[in-house]
Amino acid sequence: MKFRSILLVPAGLFALLGALFAQSPSPQDLPSAPSTVKEETRPQNPPASTPQPAVPASTETSQPKAQPSTEAASPSPPPGGDAAKAEESAKASAPQPGAQDDESVSTIRRTVNEVNVVFTVTDKHGHYVKDLKKDDFKIIDDAKPAEEIRSFRAETDLPLEVGMLIDASNSVRDRFKFEQEAAVEFLNQTIRRKYDKAFVVGFDVTPEVTQDFTDDTEALSVGVRSLRPGGGTALYDALYFACRDKLLKAPQTGPVRKAIILLSDGDDNQSHVTREESIEMAQRADVIVYTISTNLSGTGSHGDKVLERIAEATGGRSYVPFQLTEVANAFAAIQEELRSQYAISYKPAEFHPDGRYRTIQIVAQEKGLHVRSRHGYYAPSQ
Repeated sequence: MKFRSILLVPAGLFALLGALFAQSPSPQDLPSAPSTVKEETRPQNPPASTPQPAVPASTETSQPKAQPSTEAASPSPPPGGDAAKAEESAKASAPQPGAQDDESVSTIRRTVNEVNVVFTVTDKHGHYVKDLKKDDFKIIDDAKPAEEIRSFRAETDLPLEVGMLIDASNSVRDRFKFEQEAAVEFLNQTIRRKYDKAFVVGFDVTPEVTQDFTDDTEALSVGVRSLRPGGGTALYDALYFACRDKLLKAPQTGPVRKAIILLSDGDDNQSHVTREESIEMAQRADVIVYTISTNLSGTGSHGDKVLERIAEATGGRSYVPFQLTEVANAFAAIQEELRSQYAISYKPAEFHPDGRYRTIQIVAQEKGLHVRSRHGYYAPSQ
């Protein structure tokens, strides 16, 4: 009995000492850095009152990092006051979000405010004048002189993007074969491999692409010769389609001249869009339309007037051959004009990106010279 009581005393003593140790916090259990836990769980987004992109992690040094493991994993800051200097240096070298945004906006503004126009100049005999300079012209945009001419050059070798639109309706059946061969000859003489490109669209009730964009004149010839006449005439639909779906959407890596050669009698009886809507689409796509009438009566029919209106509104020219053989001459004249043009870019005065149509007038300073260009353009919308 005595022996047993002696054993119980040390056991109670050990239990008492264990309880005392449990109540005394060890250095490992001390919450020495409660702010560290809050810092880790705090979202890293900037305050809601500052609508700016998140600051890079290297600059977020406003709260001290008190967690030992974090300090061990990252490089030590410079001792003493050097830490504040390093922080200021990091903030100074960080990119300023506003500066980059401002530069992007100004770049867009410069692009919007520049208008590009291709035009030709002829003398009183109808011959092309190709040696004029920037100071030989005055530009009137929306009834006000242009604020600045930014570039001017004679464009004899600018790459071409040409759409060949051929009326394949019943109304042109009797002369269709000759017109096909004249179009093939034009493409062979005009399209330069690895430089220009063209596509072929035949239309009656609906437009049909028989050859997409290519610089292969043999493929273009096959596209023209595969057309077969028949059906009604949807001229305006075909022009609208060629401008919107082909020339407007064509990817461009540099400046080009976009043109459509429209071979038709000008009679339309099937289109869903109007003549003016097709003209507007050509203007929006910056396309010059040349028209060749297949009416051989020489009486100035209604169809000829339609073709003339389309060509004039887009800065092109309308040809009305009196004989079938003159169709080839019209193609040759178009080819010469495409190599005898000027290109000018300018900044309009009091420009507003409001989507409104603005008129263009290019006036030659020398008397007796005639300038032909598109009549206007649609300002972009904001």
